[in-house]
Amino acid sequence: MKIIAIGRNYAEHAKELNNPVPAVPVIFMKPDTAILKDNKPFYHPEFSTDIHHEVELVLKVSKEGKHIAQKFAASYFDEIGLGIDFTARDIQQKHKEKGLPWELAKAFDNSAPVSKFIPKSEFKDLNNLNIRLDLNEITVQDGNTKDLLFSFEYIIAFVSQYITLKKGDLIFTGTPKGVGKVNIGDHLCGYLEDQKLLDFYIR
Repeated sequence: MKIIAIGRNYAEHAKELNNPVPAVPVIFMKPDTAILKDNKPFYHPEFSTDIHHEVELVLKVSKEGKHIAQKFAASYFDEIGLGIDFTARDIQQKHKEKGLPWELAKAFDNSAPVSKFIPKSEFKDLNNLNIRLDLNEITVQDGNTKDLLFSFEYIIAFVSQYITLKKGDLIFTGTPKGVGKVNIGDHLCGYLEDQKLLDFYIR
């Protein structure tokens, strides 16, 4: 199982970090050791003083595929959930300045908390889903999938031209604006529409 993540897939998020709005998807990956399940606490790593939350809608790949046509891409996932792409922003900034890869900032252990997954058939319109993150009972991120720069189907088709997708792979589809620092003791709650799917603490 692998985690494929899409960076800068909401224009307002790209702008808040002073990044250009991409013309093609920005792709990075996390290892399976990044997964944090069952709303277990996230232990703040000692190597960073600036860990940011980034709430995202996550697709679970349902079958193997490569060179997938966009018109067939929707059949390659049947469940969706929520995830947090924890990012060591201080490390990422240093690496960006030197033109180095982001892995140390994005792929560290437990950097990808994920919720349970829900059949996509339970949602009327996947292109109009609200996702939200509350930090200590204050909403800090509030987005809607209608604002994605690249649709779920486009992402699947694009990624599969380079990387074979396998059943169980997770695709983090991008975060809306409002990312920010977490601190020890913080309480994070993530919502997909009106369902609370994430509920955990920073330790």
